[in-house]
Amino acid sequence: MELTRPDGSPLRVLVVDDEVNIAELVSMALRYEGWQVEAAYTGSKAVATAKDFRPDAVVLDVMLPDFDGLEVLRRMRTSDPDLPVVFLTARDAVEDRIAGLTAGGDDYVTKPFSLEELVARLRGLMRRAGAQQAQSSSVLVVGDLELDEDSHEVSRAGEEISLTATEFELLRFLMRNPRRVLSKAQILDRVWNYDFGGQANVVELYISYLRKKIDAGREPMIHTMRGAGYVLKPAPGA
Repeated sequence: MELTRPDGSPLRVLVVDDEVNIAELVSMALRYEGWQVEAAYTGSKAVATAKDFRPDAVVLDVMLPDFDGLEVLRRMRTSDPDLPVVFLTARDAVEDRIAGLTAGGDDYVTKPFSLEELVARLRGLMRRAGAQQAQSSSVLVVGDLELDEDSHEVSRAGEEISLTATEFELLRFLMRNPRRVLSKAQILDRVWNYDFGGQANVVELYISYLRKKIDAGREPMIHTMRGAGYVLKPAPGA
C-alpha cells in the first residue's frame, strides 16, 4: 500500500544534497514509491523550495556548501514545527548523531547508505507523522496499458500479456515514471539492484524483449531517447 496525504494526494518529499548524483538517485527511488519529489543542492535553495513545495518530509544532507543541514532544518521548522526529517551524513560520530537528533532531526542515515534502508526509514517516519495508507487500486495505468502490482497481470487494450519476472519489474519501473526519460544506469539500479559496469546492454536486451510483447503490432509506447535512455508514454489516441 502506498502512503498518501490525508486527502489521498501523493506525499511530498524534499531531497537536499550538494552531490547532484546522490540527490537524483534518492529522488528517483522516492518517485518509485509514488511520492512527489523536489531536489535542492544548497541550503538556501532548500529553504526557498520548502516554502513553495510545502514538503511532508525532508531528506537532508548535513554538509552543504552554504550553511549546514542543522541550520536548514531550523529555518524550515519556523513555518512547520513538526516537519519530519532524515539526515544524511558521511560522518558517524556519536556527537553528530546526538546533535542532529536534538536539533529535531527524526532519523539519521550514514553514507554510504542503501536506498532501500532510506526509503524504509522515511516510510516509518511519515507513518508516525500521520500519513495515510492509500486504499486505492494497485493497478498502474498508462494509456491503454495496465499492470496490476498485486496479481502481476499485465494487459494492453484488454489483451493479456505474459511477462517474465524481470520484464515485469522493468515495465513496472517504466510505468511508475511515465513520460520521464530513464537512463540505463537508473534502470540497472532499480531493476537489477546493482551496476553491470560495461554490461549495460542487458537493459537494451530486456527493452527489446518488452517491446516485442508490449508494442508488437501496435502503436509503440516504449521509445529510445538517443544518448539519454528510454521513456514510456501513451500511444496517440490511447
